[in-house]
Amino acid sequence: MANELAAFSQELASAVEAASKYVVAVHARPRFSSSGVFWRPGVVVTAEHTLRREEEITVTLPDGTNAAATLAGTDQGTDLAVLRVEGAGLDAPKAAGTILPGHVALSIGRSQDSGVNASMGILSAVSGEWRTWRGGRLDHYIRLDLTLFPGSDGGLIINTAGETIGIATSALSRIAGLAIPAANANRVVDEILARGSVSRGYLGVGLQPVELPDHQKGLIVLSLESEGPASKAGVLIGDIVTAVAGTAVGDTDDVQLALEKHGAGKSVELGLLRGGEARKLAVVVGERRRG
Repeated sequence: MANELAAFSQELASAVEAASKYVVAVHARPRFSSSGVFWRPGVVVTAEHTLRREEEITVTLPDGTNAAATLAGTDQGTDLAVLRVEGAGLDAPKAAGTILPGHVALSIGRSQDSGVNASMGILSAVSGEWRTWRGGRLDHYIRLDLTLFPGSDGGLIINTAGETIGIATSALSRIAGLAIPAANANRVVDEILARGSVSRGYLGVGLQPVELPDHQKGLIVLSLESEGPASKAGVLIGDIVTAVAGTAVGDTDDVQLALEKHGAGKSVELGLLRGGEARKLAVVVGERRRG
């Protein structure tokens, strides 16, 4: 038993050591730093909520030296921010495969004063796609049963093999810390590096759920943005939206999900009820940028 425990301890220490070469301390708020993760050479991902300034940001690198960083962009909806650090860093560590509730997880952060910080626990919940209270959509809800130290936000969540589960955040849930899935970080990095921001598709309508006959649901149009996408397409106040791109919608989350799947600038078909008569309209999805 003692030998098994010692072997497990060494396995954890080795995983932390290997992962720590990707993790930096981010100095962008008063009192204490947060953490960040090299996602590509010269590119660091961190937790957006930990940034209190957009200029004079520095990072402490794995070798203990400090380097200047510039803010490339943020996505409040997913609590991710992207920094550029010239001439340093590696590609992100390998992403984990299947993750399940009960799997052991490690949080890896870094502080300029104490160096690498690690904590261990389990994944207490793993479920499917969900929308954060900030309006972003994540591929999975990954709840952590481990300690997130004050400087660990923005750090790396790994499994015992050292594979990436996601980015640590304490800002998206009041219950416990979460891991922002690695796949979402990949997409945010791609979009910010390409465009400087993350866009959200929108129709320019105010909607409210309503009950329809035969236990169906829809969304009644209560307001229209002047010259917005829906208004230009001929949508009227009082129309009831029943489908977006062929998918039935019963609440605003359904609409937003459909728009995100098709993207700004693309045409989607709206299924409508107008005066009890079914209609279809093509709407070009608008683009709303968010910092």
